[in-house]
Amino acid sequence: MVQQSQEAKLLKIGEVSLGSGLPVKTIRYYDEIGLLVPTVVRSPAGYRLFHPQILNRLAFIRRAQSLGLHLNEVQQILTVHDQGQRPCGEVRHHLESKLTEVHQQIEALETLKIELQGILSGWQDQPSSDRFEQTICPNLQKGGVGSGE
Repeated sequence: MVQQSQEAKLLKIGEVSLGSGLPVKTIRYYDEIGLLVPTVVRSPAGYRLFHPQILNRLAFIRRAQSLGLHLNEVQQILTVHDQGQRPCGEVRHHLESKLTEVHQQIEALETLKIELQGILSGWQDQPSSDRFEQTICPNLQKGGVGSGE
């Protein structure tokens, strides 16, 4: 059996795109911001060539983003991984922070929901014409100019 050369095992960006389901442009961007550092090399002609592990790395990036992690957070996790350590503690830390953020967003949305329900419950289809002198929409601007409401 003939052993393939190291370069023959490397993937071209189009192959990575097909294998990962990501657009070529996204893969280039990830490379430019340093997310793909240990899995990409340049050919003598300057083309990007990728180690097969790139597909696992891109799958991880996609999953982390689907859970709401930002690319800078993904970079921190990958840095731990690239140093030969298991990044699970780092992943957990970021997911716990994301969960706290989601709880805060839910609370803010609940407050907004109550406010919207209050506005709509007191809605007047024909507010008095004198209210239009001080507001654009009296239903929305209950207090008029300068009231902050």
